Amino acid sequence: MRRDHWRRRNDALDPATDFVEIYANVVGHEFPWDMNQALGFALFRTYAVPGIGRLLDDTGEFTKRPQKRYDDTALLLEPPTRLGFEDPEAKAAIRRINQMHRAYDIPDHEFRYVLSTFVVVPKRWLDDFGKRPLTANEVEASVHYYRTLGRHMNIKDVPETYAGFEELMDSYEAEHFGFDEGGRRVADSTLALMVDFQPRVARPVMGIFSRALMGPPLREAFRYDDPPAAVVAVSRAALKARGLLLRAFPARKEPKVIEDLPQIRSYPDGFDIEQLGTFPVPGVAGCPVRHETS
Repeated sequence: MRRDHWRRRNDALDPATDFVEIYANVVGHEFPWDMNQALGFALFRTYAVPGIGRLLDDTGEFTKRPQKRYDDTALLLEPPTRLGFEDPEAKAAIRRINQMHRAYDIPDHEFRYVLSTFVVVPKRWLDDFGKRPLTANEVEASVHYYRTLGRHMNIKDVPETYAGFEELMDSYEAEHFGFDEGGRRVADSTLALMVDFQPRVARPVMGIFSRALMGPPLREAFRYDDPPAAVVAVSRAALKARGLLLRAFPARKEPKVIEDLPQIRSYPDGFDIEQLGTFPVPGVAGCPVRHETS
């Protein structure tokens, strides 16, 4: 296979109708590691919105069971990409996501914002660190993919273009980013999990490396100290060098799927999509997580 096989394949497809296939090629074949990192950072930055970070902290899922929460999120978001939105497993995954969200009074503008990060952050990550940027077809396919996900989640007034998603994310963060103790706890717990994913020899530097990849507004919202400018430069240069090196590698023939990642650790014997996530607790109205009792 030619090195540019997936770019050529995606640009031969119609992003208005073949968006699932194009997006699956981007995630599974062309940029599996980059997309996993970028989507993780996309979700991470939403914790800097106090309403989102505080709610996630209140559930206790991100601070008491971060590994399971990470695994469940990844496993529930993957089926539509791998199988398409009409597949029964994909429908079951989206149904589970909707069931969990309905347990809370989440405003629609927060749903729209989170959706925008999934469109914008991966493009910006690949612009900076990928072996190549996304093509216009791939960007448009991403927009159609997340507009479709938004429709299945009943999210209103979703942007119609990448520019619309970008403007939504940037303006929302400028207005809403701010410090919240709960959001900081969720961020700290997530960063600790990300560090634990790395080889033992790399763990001492991964915390500052991760902060070096955050923009100043995000670090300020979490009240993280700014890393030295040299650390920021070296961290970004290392990722850029990785992207340049990957240009010499052949195209990936087999897709990389979420359950094959070593970071997914909660279900060594397999899982049932219908049992992922959290469920309402009998006798505790509106609460989907189990409360500790003394």
